[in-house]
Amino acid sequence: MTPSADLDPVIHAQARLRVVAALSALPPGDHMTFPYLQKVLDMTAGNLSVHLGKLEEARYVEITKTHQGRRPVTYVALTSRGRAAFDDYTAAIRALLDGAAVTEHP
Repeated sequence: MTPSADLDPVIHAQARLRVVAALSALPPGDHMTFPYLQKVLDMTAGNLSVHLGKLEEARYVEITKTHQGRRPVTYVALTSRGRAAFDDYTAAIRALLDGAAVTEHP
């Protein structure tokens, strides 16, 4: 098995990794609004929507649409499954980098 085989392909895409990393900075159970996440990541609404859809399909994020008064609001939160997947992903990256450091100095 190669080290890259352990990397979650859902998270490994750069845009989705940025989304999951931003959401993982929140305490468990907390959320961000879609516009704030879009601003933090400097992504277009369409691009962010596509990547959130893939993360939602994997059940890594939860998207809640509601209203504040008459204004629609969309909240995005990392699920416990998404947080665990991100923890596994970062552990796999660390193991990969640690292995690369060992092989640099034979």
